[in-house]
Amino acid sequence: MQTSELKNLKIAIVGAGYGGAAAAKALSLLGADVNVYEQANQIREVGAGIGLRPATMNRFREWGIFDAIAKVSSPSEYFEILTATGDPIMKEAWPADGEQTHTHLIHRGDFIEALLGVLPEGMVHLGHKLESIQDDGDRSVLTFAGGKTVEADLVVGADGIKSVVRKELFSDKGPVFSGEHAYRAVISVDDAHGMVTDDNLRMYIGKGTKIYLLPLRHRGQVSFDITALCPDSTWNPQNTKEDMLATVEGFDERLVSITRDLDMETVNIRAVYDIDPVDTWHSDSVVLVGDAAHSMLHHQGQGANSAIEDAGALADALRDADSPKEALAQYQAIRKPETDKLQAISRQGWSAEEIDDVFPGQKPAAAAAPKE
Repeated sequence: MQTSELKNLKIAIVGAGYGGAAAAKALSLLGADVNVYEQANQIREVGAGIGLRPATMNRFREWGIFDAIAKVSSPSEYFEILTATGDPIMKEAWPADGEQTHTHLIHRGDFIEALLGVLPEGMVHLGHKLESIQDDGDRSVLTFAGGKTVEADLVVGADGIKSVVRKELFSDKGPVFSGEHAYRAVISVDDAHGMVTDDNLRMYIGKGTKIYLLPLRHRGQVSFDITALCPDSTWNPQNTKEDMLATVEGFDERLVSITRDLDMETVNIRAVYDIDPVDTWHSDSVVLVGDAAHSMLHHQGQGANSAIEDAGALADALRDADSPKEALAQYQAIRKPETDKLQAISRQGWSAEEIDDVFPGQKPAAAAAPKE
């Protein structure tokens, strides 16, 4: 689209999470008139750490915000998968993207704060809970709780796994329970029983349980995540310390000790959900990004990365296409095959025998590794 057309394009983004904030940055750099509407009255990310892959960091470099992200993260060279008792299964360097070879490990809260911090003042409007969307073809109307309405030439639905935009316009299928619970906490490096001495991610796998140790050494902390089988689909389950300890039985005693020492007041407990692939992500003036389009299980660590990639691809398409309608079709054609694949891979099981399938393209190294 021509620069003059982009400057006249009024864009409303629903949701100020990773996808919404990234889309706001990428689209505002095109010169468009961008506003973000977030239902929360304050932005607060709980939970643990994530890894921002090399391709994601290159997007940040392109948008001029690499340093803002890098200064609140730790560069990691590789990830390692081990048995419950610490025997090696596989060790891989992060897939490089050009000259960028490091994945940056970051706390979720620091990440969203950094993303929102590079947006122009006044772009994000808090306390706007979307109730409905009316798609009029070349424009759409958003109605928020309290009756406020907003018209836009383009609406970006970045409103997460329970997306109102998706439900109203594209798919009424709800989230899908994985049969797992995730227990997430951030602890001091000093409380990690000597298990964290570098900046590399490690995952320990046992029967029905995965434990992730993700260093946040720039904060003097470690993100500790237990994902375990559980039939209770309650969105925010009430599990006990004893429930957690039962999931790590047979693991390295240091991991058991970390679990035993956790303050349950600091542990975020969630049933784990994703969504089935959505056939269509866009109309002529509305488009989905991030979890609203393709929420996936966390086992590949690709949820946030995919949202950033969506934002970049959407901005590229709007810049290169002749119209928003053409751009949205181009965006889906580029991104959907990738996220469909990631959703499927993330749903696969986790045993030593299944790792070859879970990490496509890394089979030679995985195949050579000893099996559990």
